[in-house]
Parts: sequence; C-alpha cells; structure tokens
Amino acid sequence: MQKYGWGLPIDISANGWQIDQLIIIIHVFMAILFVGWFCFFAYTLIRFRQRSGHKASHHVGHFKLPAYLEVGVALFEVVLLLGFSFPIWSQQKVVKPDEKDAVRVRVVAQQFAWNVHYPGVDGKFGKTDPALMSSSNPLGLDRTDPSALDDISITNQLHVPTGRNVIVYLSSKDVIHSFTIPVMRVKQDAIPGHAGELWFQAKDAGDFEIACAQLCGLGHYRMRGFFISESPEKFEAWLKAQAPKPPAVPKVAAQAAPAAPATPAPVPSGAAHV
Repeated sequence: MQKYGWGLPIDISANGWQIDQLIIIIHVFMAILFVGWFCFFAYTLIRFRQRSGHKASHHVGHFKLPAYLEVGVALFEVVLLLGFSFPIWSQQKVVKPDEKDAVRVRVVAQQFAWNVHYPGVDGKFGKTDPALMSSSNPLGLDRTDPSALDDISITNQLHVPTGRNVIVYLSSKDVIHSFTIPVMRVKQDAIPGHAGELWFQAKDAGDFEIACAQLCGLGHYRMRGFFISESPEKFEAWLKAQAPKPPAVPKVAAQAAPAAPATPAPVPSGAAHV
C-alpha cells in the first residue's frame, strides 16, 4: 500500500475526508482561476495589441466582463468559507472530545526529538520538574510522586488505538516545532511556554511517520517520529509491556532460630543421687 506519493497521503483519520474534500475544492477552484485569467490575459494581449489605425482608449467601463467575474469569484470564496471551511474548523478545532473516553498523551518537542508521555493505569500524569531533566529522563518525571510511578515515557513513538479519540497536549522545551501527522491530517505548532491541544481519531491500523514542519535548527532533518495506529487490544498490550517495573524489594536473610535448651536426661529409678 502506497503511503506517500505525488498526491495526498492516505487518509486514516475519521474526519480526514472533510479536509481532503476542502483541499480538492480549493485546488480545482485555483486551477479554474489560473486557466481563466491566463486565457483572459492572452485575449487582452491579442485584442488590444498595438496596430496601425487603432488608438488606445483610456475610458473605464467599456469592458464589464472582468468586473462580473471578480464578483463571482468573491461570492464563491464567501461560500467556500461559510459553507465548508468554518464548519470543518469548528468540528476539528472547537468541539473537543470527552477526556474520560479519550486516550490522553503529552508530547514534548525538543531539538531534535519527540518525547511522549502516557499517564499509566491510574490515568494521572505525574509531576515533572525541569531540574530533573536529563538524557535518561527527558521529561523530568519526578518518580517520587505517586502519580508518576506508573507513567510511561518514550521517545519518537506515538502509539494510539483505532476507534478512540486521542487528545494530545503539546509543548516544547526549546524552540518552535510543528507537530505533523500527514495521515491524520493534523498539524499544530509546539511553542515554548505554551500548552497546546489537538485531537484526532484513527480509523485504520498501520505504521506511519511524525514530521516536524517547522525549521527548528541544524538537526531538523533528524526530527522524525513514528506513529503507530493499532487495535485496542494491541495498544493495551503495548502499554502493559512499557509500564515501569516496580522497584525490587531487597530480600532479608532469615535469621536462624535460637536453639532450644537441652532437656536433661531422665534419672533411672534406684540410681544414687550425688
């Protein structure tokens, strides 16, 4: 199955067909405008070329067709905005799904990686502290926080289940990045000091890519992540496999029981006592 090519990438988003429809309408409209205005331009070059016996007229209003065409283009753009763009924008960016039924995940961008944070089985994100950030703890998770004990932290991998809404809380550690999943038709800037949100729902399973659509430094080309859409059963199994192992309890050596006091041997009857 071809994922990427000259046309639009495949669509596995529940609402991606609306965005694709809008893109197609806009491009068809632009093609019609290009051909129409080019033909009109060619006509004016030929019709009003300099010729002997003809004198240029500087009076306006002698050719009304362009004015009618411009009014028609403006009306079509109003219909495009009010009838297509605004409803799609409202559904995609305004109507937020219920967090109780959605998969919630934090994505923190940095030069040059995507840090993904799942809340674990308790459904609560653990506390983070910039002072705790390191190469082994890029999110600065405070593992002393009870809510952080079961949290999952992974780099450049975003696993989601099919058929469920996914809410992504997006932020950045350093510069502006652009979180982009082409097959989901989502793109959102990750801005330092700002917590953004986006949501989507995958309808098909597969392995795809996460891209950064904002030039973010010399290593921008390396900022490639992996988007894995899978069945709910596989997603839950993956979460269990990634869950942090509980700390090992040190084994305490069993202390030897004190020896029982020796019982004196019975004295035979008739024996002399000393």
